[in-house]
Amino acid sequence: MNPDCKSRYETSVAVAQKAGRLALGYFDQGLPVEWKADRSPVTLADREAERLLRTALLDAFPNDGFLGEESGEQHGSSGFRWIIDPIDGTRSFVRAIPIWATLVGLEYKGEMIAGVCELPALKQTFRALRGDGAYRDDRRIRVSDVATLAESMMFYSSVSWFVKAGKRDEFLNLASRTQRQRGFGDFYGHVLVAQGSGEIMIEHGVHAWDVAALLPIIEEAGGRFTNWNDERTIHSPDVIASNGLTHAPALSILAGKGV
Repeated sequence: MNPDCKSRYETSVAVAQKAGRLALGYFDQGLPVEWKADRSPVTLADREAERLLRTALLDAFPNDGFLGEESGEQHGSSGFRWIIDPIDGTRSFVRAIPIWATLVGLEYKGEMIAGVCELPALKQTFRALRGDGAYRDDRRIRVSDVATLAESMMFYSSVSWFVKAGKRDEFLNLASRTQRQRGFGDFYGHVLVAQGSGEIMIEHGVHAWDVAALLPIIEEAGGRFTNWNDERTIHSPDVIASNGLTHAPALSILAGKGV
């Protein structure tokens, strides 16, 4: 294993856990909420957790680049770049719903090579390093072997996003083809697919920092991660993660082609 990658991966797990604990200290404490220009919420917990992540990661690896939801981008010279979301699921965080996470993704020359998804309120850490497998805490995880939509569990973010994307009918068609549907938005549907608890997670309205940490976890668990045009990218507002077996038929329905 490349020692530069391994040292960054190990550091990212420790730093994500530390930032998650900081954010947890603010959770369910009546924290004031501000609203950004795009009408997404932000709190002191978001800013403090991102400051911790930025400081710790760049102190350890000063030549690395950094992209954070709250503090923007800083270019580096090493080829490595950290892409982080201090609290993914802030809308849940501010409503005292414990499904939120600290996300730390590691990119090398444009390729996502590692990801950490720290769930402080649920006391779980999902993580993956390219070539090393995906884990929930110390347990290796794997996507399911369910092969048909009719037997699948589908996760999604919010119906309103599919309406905004002009995909209301396609979304409802896809949902009707699956066995069960659950509205576990943000990171959570992705890690549930990675651990085999469902087959499809479909989402719209995301940014790179929302999914950078998740792509390696999905793929190292044996799944697939693309946008709705079947392009493997973190730079698209629409994404789908799956166990691989259900990917093509789901995309076909989203494209309005049926199965």
